[in-house]
Amino acid sequence: MKKILTLLLLGVTFSASAQTARDDIKANPFLAGSNYVDYDRQLPDFAYTKAPKGYVPFYFTHYGRHGSRWLIGKDDYNRVIRPLQKGRNQGKLTAEGERILRLLEEFNKTTDKRLGDLTTVGERQHHGIGRRIAQHFPEIFLTKNVAIDARSTVVNRCILSMVAECEELMAANPTARIHNDVSEALQYYLNKDWEGKVKESSRHEDRRRISEFNNRNTHPERLMKVLFNDQQWAADSIHRHTLMRQLFEMVINMQSHDNAPIDLINIFTPEERYDQWRINNVGWYVRYANSPMTDNNMPFSQYNLLTNIIQTADTCVALGKPQATMRFGHEVCVMPLACLMELGDCNASIENIDELDLHWQNYKIFPMGCNIQLIFYKPKKGTGDILVKALLNEREMTLPVQSTATPYYYKWTDVRQYWTNKLNQFNAK
Repeated sequence: MKKILTLLLLGVTFSASAQTARDDIKANPFLAGSNYVDYDRQLPDFAYTKAPKGYVPFYFTHYGRHGSRWLIGKDDYNRVIRPLQKGRNQGKLTAEGERILRLLEEFNKTTDKRLGDLTTVGERQHHGIGRRIAQHFPEIFLTKNVAIDARSTVVNRCILSMVAECEELMAANPTARIHNDVSEALQYYLNKDWEGKVKESSRHEDRRRISEFNNRNTHPERLMKVLFNDQQWAADSIHRHTLMRQLFEMVINMQSHDNAPIDLINIFTPEERYDQWRINNVGWYVRYANSPMTDNNMPFSQYNLLTNIIQTADTCVALGKPQATMRFGHEVCVMPLACLMELGDCNASIENIDELDLHWQNYKIFPMGCNIQLIFYKPKKGTGDILVKALLNEREMTLPVQSTATPYYYKWTDVRQYWTNKLNQFNAK
């Protein structure tokens, strides 16, 4: 609790005194999608704090998630459609249930051999991100013959996301020298836990608390009346809680597609959408964030990734010339990395999961296309401290050390020392 209060006093970006998650999701229902949120449905105004006088950006380093995609699991679509088809075959669907099933069956045809693939929405997200990177930091990306090293995990959607951003960087600067790399040799830091030493350590009692939380926040009765005309049959024949959660997942990810039945989100009430988001918010928090239920260890799953960011920055900062390092991977890396780096209050440690939604919201961290950017600045003339600024999804973030007189700008030596000490302390354990 002391840490949370400290974060709030520092004026971090996310705070309980700001608009609540309930307000956010009421105003923008798509935010209830957690990791399925379309990046372009949550874009902020890009009002950046000017660099200290005499400083210019010269090095850009980043880790970004792939863009919007089809669902991944081979049964993610059919497991929703099957119980509805069962109801239709036995004459138990309402007229609305029939309509919903027809829409889902029609959409399901487009998923054949597409599971996990990048969608056109996802590609568009990365074109936008790449275009804005060049616009925001022309001192780096418009430099003649600038070297850009871009690496991706071996997953197709990540590779295509990398390609989309690099196309925009090349369009902005045809002289850019872009090196792309994809290899299993890079997986150890782009998409892998630290040598298996960090594992989910949720205890039996904690798992019971989470299960009870999920059940308390799943109320399928109204939705079942929308879908089925025989409630006794539905109770006896359908796993109602499971159907509600799985239908919500399928429907909320319609925002990942062009020309999908996106209005199906309205079969859930605002309260139901909020409840389903709370369930997913807790699940992601416990598995990937700084949760006491997992002994506050999960951020350290990105030990290798943060180490790579620091070591690569050491090399590039020493060279002192404009260049960029870009990495493309997954939300299961972005979220714990944001916590490990202590961006804003991403790393908040909340014991009471019933109050988690008041203090920590996953949709602010890992929408589709989410990204962490570090921009390094040096004096335009002469010598001086190297400064660094952090962006999460293109929003300025506080870092866990004292800033310079200019908010959001920090001495790299201070940030580097803090992160290195943190990694060393964990390693010693």
